[in-house]
Amino acid sequence: MARAPYLFTSESVTEGHPDKLCDQVSDGILDAILSQDPMARVACETLTTTGIVIVAGEITARHNTQYEDIVRETVKEIGYTDASFGFDYKTCSVLTAVHSQSPDISMGVDTGGAGDQGLMFGMAVNESEELMPMPILLAHRLTRQLSNVRKTGLLPYLRPDGKAQVSLRYDGFKPVGVETIVVSTQHAPEVTQEEIRRDIIEKVIRPVIPKNLLDEKTVTFHINPTGRFVTGGPMGDAGLTGRKIIVDTYGGWGRHGGGAFSGKDPTKVDRSACYMARYIAKNIVGAGLASRCEVQLAYAIGVADPVSIHVETQGTSTIPDDRIAEIVAEIFPLTPKGIIDHLKLRRPIYKKTASYGHFGRLEEDFTWEKLDQVDNLRREAARKG
Repeated sequence: MARAPYLFTSESVTEGHPDKLCDQVSDGILDAILSQDPMARVACETLTTTGIVIVAGEITARHNTQYEDIVRETVKEIGYTDASFGFDYKTCSVLTAVHSQSPDISMGVDTGGAGDQGLMFGMAVNESEELMPMPILLAHRLTRQLSNVRKTGLLPYLRPDGKAQVSLRYDGFKPVGVETIVVSTQHAPEVTQEEIRRDIIEKVIRPVIPKNLLDEKTVTFHINPTGRFVTGGPMGDAGLTGRKIIVDTYGGWGRHGGGAFSGKDPTKVDRSACYMARYIAKNIVGAGLASRCEVQLAYAIGVADPVSIHVETQGTSTIPDDRIAEIVAEIFPLTPKGIIDHLKLRRPIYKKTASYGHFGRLEEDFTWEKLDQVDNLRREAARKG
């Protein structure tokens, strides 16, 4: 039975959003530690509010790390460089409360097991070149563009905090047009809302939303819908690592196991197994075995092999889903060590993942985005089909 047309909405936030600031600090600390000690164990949480950043967690490494320097450099890179913004890298307080990883957890990880129990999901769909759901892809493009026009000086009155939201019309699984775009951006107090609206539509929305999806006769724009967004960043709202997991993943399409990514070294399957699940799903769709695919992996603490592998293609696969799951188990390394080695995860590559999504990024360090198992999947599908 054909599905009636419907709307689906996803959101993204800029790198200056308080939660994303915390994600970047946590991953900046992770990168600094991995650059000196690739075998380090890191679980780093960050909290921010007016005038303060607090770093806490369990970190076991062979070298000392200057946490305060990383915090201030990250805040500076994001753009909180002026006390008039309500928060800046020079004057904010930095507190740390860090200790070593629990020996009870280390005992299981040292033998090659998973660092925790849990369930992890990855997905891919063929509605975009990146094999990502279109609403989250467009939302990320908007927030990236917000950052670009601020940092290049094209819209110098913008400040680091901001959000975007895209509601897309679907016909079946096909995106056919944008229904509503919401953009909320922090700004200097002297600029008018009329100027902000005009500039955001002309310099942020139109350059990044495909023309075939943007019928300006029907689309609704909500630009700073409260009418004012001067107080933002940590002064406007507290931030916390791991509080934007849907922004980090697929924008609400598909499921999420619950674990956040940022601040965790790759022995934590919350992170590494989600990357592997995305890698598997993307290669399945890239191989033409399905047009939509969601992969679930589940682990027990201290146990290397996954306790379950599940593949769901929503009726779009060319062979049964259970056979695809069997092929996945044969082709892909699914132990924590196998995932880490195959995807080269012991490198300092994580800070860049901490804003604008962990998936759908066609950059060299995002190894989980590679389509290098397509031929193997096709061959095994032909043999098992």
